[in-house]
Amino acid sequence: MLNENELSNQVIKLALEVHTALGPGLLERSYKECLFYKLQKSNFVVEKEKIVPLIFEEVRLECGYRIDLLVENKLVIEIKSVSEINDVHLAQTLTYLKLGNYKLGLLVNFNVAHLKQGIKRVVNGLHP
Repeated sequence: MLNENELSNQVIKLALEVHTALGPGLLERSYKECLFYKLQKSNFVVEKEKIVPLIFEEVRLECGYRIDLLVENKLVIEIKSVSEINDVHLAQTLTYLKLGNYKLGLLVNFNVAHLKQGIKRVVNGLHP
């Protein structure tokens, strides 16, 4: 079983394959569906649009938070197709990590010339 870092390396390789084949400029959903397909084809357990509830005190709120892709129930993938990643995108990914109690996430912006420029690792420092 791969740890989060090993798993993230494998996911990045597959994301690079998707980006090489499609290039920048498509809708976020296109990249999500193609990466989902590649992950499944590579025998990873992957959930698409995983619902994450917000728990406040004793109240469980279904606020519509959804992780784009959750790989092996431990790696959060947030996919974007924007001109540039900003602090709100990073905060969103970190929020998903905290709400789901996950350790590591990848924020992947496919709307770049070279995908390595569009990948940010996000770590949940509060993970036990």
